Amino acid sequence: MSTGQPVNLVIVDDSEVVRTGLRALLSAESDIRIVGEAASVATAIQVCTAQRPRVVLLDIRLPDGSGLEACRQIVQATPETHVLILTSVIDDRLVEDAIRAGAQGYLLKEIDARGLVTAIRDVAVGKSILDPAITARVLQIVRSGGSARDAFNTLSAQEKRVLALIAEGCTNKEVAARLSLSEKTVKNYLSTVFEKLHVSRRAEAAALYAQQVRTP
Repeated sequence: MSTGQPVNLVIVDDSEVVRTGLRALLSAESDIRIVGEAASVATAIQVCTAQRPRVVLLDIRLPDGSGLEACRQIVQATPETHVLILTSVIDDRLVEDAIRAGAQGYLLKEIDARGLVTAIRDVAVGKSILDPAITARVLQIVRSGGSARDAFNTLSAQEKRVLALIAEGCTNKEVAARLSLSEKTVKNYLSTVFEKLHVSRRAEAAALYAQQVRTP
């Protein structure tokens, strides 16, 4: 992290083996500090509300409900917390629901150790992360034919430049630096972009951008 502050992290998974493995892996990183664990939706919400972590590693399948409901409640209770879904489940609807629930990223458990650590660091600074294995699925989710193209074409040149950098994974601060704008101006541009594209999340906007620029 550029700030030099450790990333406070909560691990949520109903498997003790998985939690133990993640704890062993991530504890070796000097800039990641595990501040809590949970094995259920109820405990996840309780721990995150108390600890207010920067990042939550959250599985979707939990014994007392959906991790997506936990995601919604965590993001609502602690807006500064970024949720990174880590699951073995690949499902179009779940990917879409995770993004709409406020998840900042969606990874499969097949990811390698270094990739996971990098993803945690990126999510901690506001970047959106999608597993390469499901990127094509998200593109399909947000594809809406001519209406999507029409909406994309309503963006101004500057709005498209902002969106292109968001699609690269840049934070608002990085976009501001690259385009010589203030962060507030970037935030205003994004609000307009989201409204025009009828999306509410950075990951949705980035996926839609990727789909549009790849379509002849």
